[in-house]
Amino acid sequence: MKLPDGVSITADLEADTELRELVEAVLTPPAIDVLVSLHREFNPRRLQLLAARAERSALLDAGGTLDFLPETLAVREDPSWRVADPAPGLVDRRVEITGPTDQKMTINALNSGAKVWLADLEDANTPLFVNMLSGQRNLRRAITGDIDFESGGKAYVLGDEIATIVVRPRGWHLTEKHVVIDGEPMSGSLFDFALYLLHCGQLQIDAGRGPYYYLPKMESHLEARLWNDVFVAAQEAVGIARGTIRATCLIETYPAAFEMQEILYELREHSSGLNAGRWDYLFSVIKKFRGAGRDYLLPDRNAVTMTAPFMRAYTELLVSTCHQRGAHAIGGMAAAIPNRRDPEANDAAMAKVRADKTREAGDGFDGSWVAHPDLVPICREVFDAVLGERPNQLDRTRDEVHVTAAELLDVKSTPGEITEAGLRANVSVGLQYLQAWLRGSGAVAINGLMEDAATAEISRSQVWQWQSMGVELSSGETVTKELVNRVIDEELATIAATVGDEAFAAGGWDAATELYRELATAKEFGEFLTVPAYERMP
Repeated sequence: MKLPDGVSITADLEADTELRELVEAVLTPPAIDVLVSLHREFNPRRLQLLAARAERSALLDAGGTLDFLPETLAVREDPSWRVADPAPGLVDRRVEITGPTDQKMTINALNSGAKVWLADLEDANTPLFVNMLSGQRNLRRAITGDIDFESGGKAYVLGDEIATIVVRPRGWHLTEKHVVIDGEPMSGSLFDFALYLLHCGQLQIDAGRGPYYYLPKMESHLEARLWNDVFVAAQEAVGIARGTIRATCLIETYPAAFEMQEILYELREHSSGLNAGRWDYLFSVIKKFRGAGRDYLLPDRNAVTMTAPFMRAYTELLVSTCHQRGAHAIGGMAAAIPNRRDPEANDAAMAKVRADKTREAGDGFDGSWVAHPDLVPICREVFDAVLGERPNQLDRTRDEVHVTAAELLDVKSTPGEITEAGLRANVSVGLQYLQAWLRGSGAVAINGLMEDAATAEISRSQVWQWQSMGVELSSGETVTKELVNRVIDEELATIAATVGDEAFAAGGWDAATELYRELATAKEFGEFLTVPAYERMP
C-alpha cells in the first residue's frame, strides 16, 4: 500500500495475510491522512504533558504532596458553568458492561441488557496490532449489524435492543509502535480515537447516537484540555458538528482526584461524566507516593475496600462534583464471575456485588460497571430500586459533601493487614495475568474474577512497595527481594502443577516470570507494566 511521505507501517504484512487485509480495510488513505494530521499537530503536546507528569513525580519523590490547585480556584468556585446536556444514548447509564472488542464479547456485551458497553481498547485488551485493527472492524460491523460469531456449535448474533457503545482508547502514555510518523511511533490514544471516529462516527450519528469515549489514565486538567482540542480538530476534519463527540473521564490516578472540577471544565462541551475506578487508583497511590514512607503503605489489596476513608472521600467528591456540574457519576467495577459449580461461593460473591452496587446507588451514582453479563440484572435491580422511572440522579447534587485534600490523602487510616497470603495472591495473579497478556488476552478469568491490566498493576506495585520498605508480614517474616523471588518460584510451581507440564511448557511462562520479577523487585519503580510488556510483543 502507498503511504504518505514520512509514514511507515512496521508490521510484516507480507508474512501475515490476515493482518494485511485488516490494514487495508482499516488504515484506508483517508484514515491515514487524518492520523498523520492529528499526530503532527498534537503529539508534541502529548510528549510535553508526559514530561510534566515526570516533573510532578520528581517533586513528590522529593517530599512534595498533592493538593487542589490554587491557580484554578476560580473554576472550582464559579457556580455558573455546567457540562453539555447528556447526549442521546447516554441519559440513562444505570448499568454499564465492560470488555474487549473481540467478536464474541462485542455481541454478548451489546446483547447483555446493559445500557452502555465500554468497548475496551485499553486495559481489557492487549495491543497486538491485529487486536487493535480487528477491534475497529468489529465495532463498525456491530453498528451496521453485520457481526456474528460461532463457537462450540453455538451461534452469536445481535439482538434488537443493544447497548450504547462507548470506546476506551489507550492512555496518553501508550504508543502504537506499528505506525511510525516522522520517525516517531504514533500515540495509541490518537490512533484508537481517530479510527473509531472515522469508521463509526457518522454511522452512530445516523443511528441516533454519536461517537462516545471513555478517557483513561489522565493526570491533569491540561491532559483533558489536550483531548478537547483533539476533539475540536477531529470534528472539523470529518465534518461533524462541534460537541457531537462525548467523553467520560476515568478518575483513576491520584493527581486527577484533585482536579475533577477542572477536568470537567476543560471538556465541558464534550463531557458526559466521570468514573470512579479502584485498582488503577490504588496503583497510582503507590506510584505517586512511592518514596513517602509508611503513611502511604497499603494492606492486602482485597482488604482495601471502597469504604476505606480515603476511598470514601474520593467517591463522595466525585459524585458531588459531577452532579453540581450536570455530569453523570459512574461507579466502579464488579469483576466477579458467576461460579456455577459452587452455589455457596457464588451466592457469597453475588451478595458482595449487590452490597457494592447498593452503596453506590445510595451515594448518588447514576450507574455502575460490571464485567460479566450475568451481573447486569443484579446491578440493574439495585439501581432500579433507587431510580424508579428516573433515568439518573443528576438532581441529587450532594451539597452536604465537603472533602478536603487531607481526607483524600488519608491512606494511613486504611484498616487491614499485610499477609503472606496477600503476597502470594499478588504474585500468582500477576504472573497469570502477564502470561495471558503477552499471548494476546487482556481480560482474564482468575480466581473467580475477571481481571484486566489494572489488577496486574496493583499486584506488582504492592509487592514492590512491601519489599522496598522491608515490610513485616502478619506472620512476622520480613518482605525482602529474596522472599519475593522465592514466592515467585513457589507460585510458579503451583501454577505448573495446576495446568500440567505440557501446557505449562508451551505457555510462555518464562517471559511472564522474567517481566514480573523485573518489575516487582526493581530498585526503581517502573511507571507502567504495559510499557515494557508491549516492547516484548511483536
